[in-house]
Amino acid sequence: MSVVCIEFKPGLEGVPATQSSVSYVDGQKGILEYRGINIEELAKKSSFLETAYLLIWGYLPSKEELEIFEHDIRYHRRIKYRIRDMMKCFPETGHPMDALQTSAAALGLFYSRRALDNPEYIRTAVVRLLAKIPTMVAAFELMRHGNDPVQPRDDLDYAANFLYMLNEREPDPLAAKVFDVCLTLHAEHTINASTFSAMVTSSTLTDPYGVIASAVGTLAGPLHGGANEDVISMLSEIGSVENVRPYLEKCFETKAKIMGFGHRVYKVKDPRAIILQQLAVELFDKFGYDKYYEIALEMEKVVDEKLGHKGIYPNVDFYSGLVYRKLGISSDLFTPIFAIVV
Repeated sequence: MSVVCIEFKPGLEGVPATQSSVSYVDGQKGILEYRGINIEELAKKSSFLETAYLLIWGYLPSKEELEIFEHDIRYHRRIKYRIRDMMKCFPETGHPMDALQTSAAALGLFYSRRALDNPEYIRTAVVRLLAKIPTMVAAFELMRHGNDPVQPRDDLDYAANFLYMLNEREPDPLAAKVFDVCLTLHAEHTINASTFSAMVTSSTLTDPYGVIASAVGTLAGPLHGGANEDVISMLSEIGSVENVRPYLEKCFETKAKIMGFGHRVYKVKDPRAIILQQLAVELFDKFGYDKYYEIALEMEKVVDEKLGHKGIYPNVDFYSGLVYRKLGISSDLFTPIFAIVV
């Protein structure tokens, strides 16, 4: 009798599950493409909703198609009062990701028809999820602090409306633009953990709301979507530029993980991190610099000096937390924002 030996691969490293037809990554050259379009071009010329349309339907929409899509998103932004009342019962100490996963699954109670062979049902489900998830994230942020949620505004675009719902103040145009680019940068990255989770869940022919709830649950872990929150905690712990080198020397000695550095695929600086760093500079130039950015620059310098030869550079999480913090977003909302585009 023959025995087949199967080697265990932690984290499925090097084990191909499937190949993405949506995005392409070249980790040696630092290339990321959505549907054949370079991420730098999309960040510069596109909007998040136009990019979402590209990713979902496979092509850039015409002006008319984009206007209809944006209109439909605006129309579906509000959430039912029963979902809002349910969210008011969530514990104030609960993590926003847990609140979002529960709320996303609850959408299926109201809208699921499991008509997976009906293209119009699928399109409407996609629109509802894109429209309502930001509303639910912002609503829980306010309600956990004892405040009523802010109703969305139909005259604001996708990014500006989310920032408005967080504090009932219309955001600065630069802040809204930067946030929109952040959403574009996080919108797709081949077969990551949450995508794989969504594929497994959808393979059972469950409804789209259950699929997204599954993906949100996967995204919640610190090894996937929670890293940028940990970056801010690390920068806060370091405290000053002078403490950067001693802190990192200790990490090097103990081989501790340095949050925001290294990537399974990229062996050069993550192209999204390059764009995010440029956005951070724009924000800090307009609204003022702080010690966190100076600490981050010194960290990148020291890590490059010590580990650059090993292909360890800043990833997307390193600078995204800095940008979100400058936009006035709570650190435990960083991952739910990632979930907006999941």
